[in-house]
Formats: sequence, C-alpha cells, structure tokens
Amino acid sequence: MRVKDLPKRDRPRERLMSSGAGALADRELLAVLLGSGFRGGSALQLAAQVIEHCGDLDGLGRSDPHRLLTVPGVGPAKAARVAAAFHLVRRAEAWPERVRITSTSDLANQCAPLLRGRVRERLVMVVCDARGRVLKRLVLTEGGSDHTVLPIREVVTEVLTSGGAVFGLAHNHPAGSLEPSEADLEATAQLAVAADTVGLRLLDHLIVTDAAWRRIPTQTGAT
Repeated sequence: MRVKDLPKRDRPRERLMSSGAGALADRELLAVLLGSGFRGGSALQLAAQVIEHCGDLDGLGRSDPHRLLTVPGVGPAKAARVAAAFHLVRRAEAWPERVRITSTSDLANQCAPLLRGRVRERLVMVVCDARGRVLKRLVLTEGGSDHTVLPIREVVTEVLTSGGAVFGLAHNHPAGSLEPSEADLEATAQLAVAADTVGLRLLDHLIVTDAAWRRIPTQTGAT
C-alpha cells in the first residue's frame, strides 16, 4: 500500500504535524525524510529496507550517501537528505550547552541587563525548551515612562513559534517601585491560564528596578 493510500491520520507526515515527532516509529521518521517510495513499494517500506541494510539507526547515522545509494529505490536526492539530516544532528550535539533557566533568580539574571537604566517601561521575554535551556531572549514591547502592555496572545504565539515549552517575563519600573499594579497582577494571572491551556508553562513574571527585582504572583490573591 502506498502512503498516500493510507487514511490521513495514519500517514507519517500528517502524524508528525498533529502529534509530534516523538509519536512516530523510526521507519516513519525516515519515511518522512525519504519523501517517497520506489516502484512497487511505499516510503515506509523503503525506510524499513534502509534501516535493515544499515543494521540499525546507529549504522544509518554513520552511513555516507554512497552506501545509501546501494539500497534499491534510494537515489542521490534521498541519500543526500538522509546524510544531511544526521550530520545536522551531530553538529547540534557538538554545540556548547545552552544557558539554563531553572529558578526565578536565573530569569532575573537574564532579563536585568535589558531593563536596568531604561527611562521607559520595557517588557522582556525569555523562551526556553522543556529542560529550561534558553532558546530566545527578546524585547517584546516598549511603552511610556510608567506603563507598558502585556500582550497575552502575542506572548503565547511567540513561545509556540519558537518551539518553546517554558517562558519567563520581566518588565522594569523606571521610577524604582517594586509594587505590581492591578493591571500587572491581572494580566499575569490571565497569561498563566492562557499558557497552561496550550501546554506551556509561565515560569515567572518579574518587576525589575535598577537595584532589585520582585516576582509578580501568577494567581490573583497569591502572595
């Protein structure tokens, strides 16, 4: 059976998009990379043959494109895609360990340099993966001397499009007060709920001044 003859919910590419790569078997992931099968066989069948030819995934990862070309149905384009994918993984594994955010103090250390000494309120966001490794740090908004907006939808969208799972926010109070406003409290509580709804986690929202920082409760009435 060809992959396109399968119900959409059972096709590897569609399953990857709906359920994530972790839901796919090895041969399904490889079938997505291969893109198509061969005369008389599907991409899934070809993927199974390639893995069998190489022995296992470790053998596949160490195979150069010329070895892959010896598998019937694998041409230069397919061999190059598979070799490139495994090489990208090796490059990623060789990168230095990313900075990790595991506490409120870590979040403050990441955000404070972008906030202290500013004469206008600025909202900064740090996006992390599920292990707390920093994926992105950015200035989200910049407002007046005593006010900036917390755009809940934009925050959630930014985390999702960055591939994040955990995130933290901080904004400055140029006047030096560490007291959260009613708007700060309400928006932070709403953001925590919105994040949880889509499977994200708000680590913390901080107020930062030139001399100190303070955590804003993520629940209304919390201390």
